[in-house]
Amino acid sequence: MHTLHGFSEDLPPLNYQRPGEPPSGFAVDLLRLVAEQANLPLDIEIMPWPRASSSAAAKAGSLLFSLTRQPERERKYKWLGPISERRVVVYRLSERSEVKASDIHHLNGHKLGVVRDSAAAKMLMAAGLRPNAELEIALDDASNLRKLLAGRMDLLVMLDWAAAWNLQQMKLPFSTLQPVFELDRSKSYWYGLHPQTSPALQQRLQAALDQIKRDGRYAALRQQYFN
Repeated sequence: MHTLHGFSEDLPPLNYQRPGEPPSGFAVDLLRLVAEQANLPLDIEIMPWPRASSSAAAKAGSLLFSLTRQPERERKYKWLGPISERRVVVYRLSERSEVKASDIHHLNGHKLGVVRDSAAAKMLMAAGLRPNAELEIALDDASNLRKLLAGRMDLLVMLDWAAAWNLQQMKLPFSTLQPVFELDRSKSYWYGLHPQTSPALQQRLQAALDQIKRDGRYAALRQQYFN
């Protein structure tokens, strides 16, 4: 029987792993449901994104997640999804009403925090923003949030549900952050299947995911993580 090998990074609440515990998160649990529905064994590993990406590329029968589906990635994978919508927001601390910006071209000298190698970071650099100048680069959302709280930067780029999740972990109310403007909501998150995945397997997995969305299990899982 074909075994699925899932590779992912630490991006809560979609995918993450606490020390001594199995991988967790919305996309992780959804993938487990998909594999169960398709009657396929599954193993999942959480690791830094560069290693997750290279491991998935080197292993037939693998999938990489959670992937923003972008034109430059279209031919690198066979796609399973979508997993979830993706809404990227620029936030400031609610108490810092003097921090104002209407879009990425009008940051007025403010420093903006973003996660290294993320789709948002690439979008901002393509718009001309520079690391260690306008951009403060961190390894994960939690690090960026701590820097914002410490006053080391003025603005923070984060997914709306990731902002809520990280504030919850720090036992802070969501009102700690104030949205300044929406950076992007044009894309969704997907599972990226190895490009040599057979059409039959891709269709089998997609049918399983579609069934989970139809019968209410997807909505119940989403409520568990996002509400």
